[in-house]
Amino acid sequence: MDGIGTQQGTRRIAGNILIFLPGLALTMSSIVKFAGVPGVVHNMAADGFANGKLSLVATLEILSAALFLFPRTRSFGVLVLSSFLGGAICTHVQMSEYAKGIGPFILLTLAWVGVWLRHPQALWIPDRGRTATSQSSSQNRQESWSPNSA
Repeated sequence: MDGIGTQQGTRRIAGNILIFLPGLALTMSSIVKFAGVPGVVHNMAADGFANGKLSLVATLEILSAALFLFPRTRSFGVLVLSSFLGGAICTHVQMSEYAKGIGPFILLTLAWVGVWLRHPQALWIPDRGRTATSQSSSQNRQESWSPNSA
């Protein structure tokens, strides 16, 4: 395998690992909430998430993890996951639990770095998306459609 193929293979493997880790963490976290582990239930109740709200948070957590882990829904899943983890960070900041906001921040960072490594086109920038090849291709298409090209 040449250098470029090895580099892309390494990006793909690293991306898969970095995608898997936040997905696993959110899945396990939701399972713990559904199981009603007393320490988790107490901490969530202290933050205002008791009974039905706790179940809703656990459901949204497992849903965002599933959407993110499944390749066909990953582009939507990364947005849902970002919203969920952003809400978790905001909750911790609102409750003046700044240190607890670091965990969701790290998971969010891992998720986006993983998506970037695995699917570089996900972070496409319009100005940078045009290469010399695509510009010359569009010029060729314009020339072939001009009335003088016969």
